[in-house]
Amino acid sequence: MARQIVLASGSAIRGQMLSNAGIAFEAIVPRVDEEMIKIALQAEKATPRDIADALAETKARKIGGKHPDKLVIGCDQVLDFDGQILSKPQTPDEAKEQLKALRGKRHSLLSAVVVYHELEPLWRHVGQVRLYMRDISDSYLNEYVERNWPSLQSSVGGYKLEEEGVRLFSRIEGDYFTILGLPLIEMINYLTASGDLKA
Repeated sequence: MARQIVLASGSAIRGQMLSNAGIAFEAIVPRVDEEMIKIALQAEKATPRDIADALAETKARKIGGKHPDKLVIGCDQVLDFDGQILSKPQTPDEAKEQLKALRGKRHSLLSAVVVYHELEPLWRHVGQVRLYMRDISDSYLNEYVERNWPSLQSSVGGYKLEEEGVRLFSRIEGDYFTILGLPLIEMINYLTASGDLKA
């Protein structure tokens, strides 16, 4: 019997992905101090992949503890730039600094998803995408941030590929859904195999 699905996220794009895929769900935003968790894990020399996974599980566990009978999906995305993690920019100047650091180079996006039920993680996956940014000019970079702020505030690295940010890149290796913050294909495969989605 299919279980009720809860998305432990306030992300509009993740919710839209589930809705577009015809998946019925309820969204509940977990109260989690992501920055404190990142700082603690980085102090323990955790890898960016492990940090993404830990954050996704923390969110799933937070909501799953209140709704143990439901299937809770926790997600998180981390930008790995040569082992350094970039967070969501808080100001336009911070977005410009991040983009200037990334231009002309390669970085990775790691999108983690953890499915929780009855206080236990049932399944987890971390998708990875490699992105190669063009050596964009200062003038275009500054204009890009000014045109697209404050939308960029919700995206690690200061860009959105589903919008004008796609013009910043010369090559991308990986899955588009993973770029948006949820390895959707892999999660659908799991939910179908578990009987929670019809096939």
